[in-house]
Amino acid sequence: MAGKFEVYEDNSGKFRFRLKAGNGEVVASGQAYATRKGAHDGAAAVTRAVEGAKVVDVDKE
Repeated sequence: MAGKFEVYEDNSGKFRFRLKAGNGEVVASGQAYATRKGAHDGAAAVTRAVEGAKVVDVDKE
């Protein structure tokens, strides 16, 4: 099963998104947004940003 974004209202009344892997594990979460639409837009922005992204190692200098 593919992963999915879930949008939910937190305890302070703000809206957040979380990315769940196919096994149900939360692998990423977003900041708080004032509106549900804001959280949906944030999740969509992440989807666009990661398309074609590379995985790179970052070493201590």
